[in-house]
Amino acid sequence: MSAWPWLKALHLIFMVTWFAGLFYLPRLFVYHAQAEDEISKARFIIMERKLFAIGTLGGILTLVFGLWMLAAGAWDAYGNLLWLQLKLGLIGVMILYHWYCQRLLIAFKNNQNPHGHVWYRWFNEFPVLLLVAIVLLAVIRP
Repeated sequence: MSAWPWLKALHLIFMVTWFAGLFYLPRLFVYHAQAEDEISKARFIIMERKLFAIGTLGGILTLVFGLWMLAAGAWDAYGNLLWLQLKLGLIGVMILYHWYCQRLLIAFKNNQNPHGHVWYRWFNEFPVLLLVAIVLLAVIRP
């Protein structure tokens, strides 16, 4: 039996975990930015840290299994096709988004939040665009 279906399944499972974190963490930032009392702020810091850790693990494992699939033949089969190159570029953007979420998490922890809750509401929508684009590229392969 080929390992390919297992690699693909694990890649997708951890991708869902990563995106769940990227969808919910900025939503926590919205509520954290609106919090006025120190107890609520402290709770948000804990929740954000734990969610970021879970999302980071999902992201790392997504990348591990994705790179494994590329090494196991996907790059040879699709590496010269635009859809894969675009998908990999968008994953790079997603990694930068994840990193920026970490910077925001640190700012909240240090009580130096640079944005208001409305900014975070818009910031929260960006991973949705990434998800749609990445899935369409991977499935439709235009």
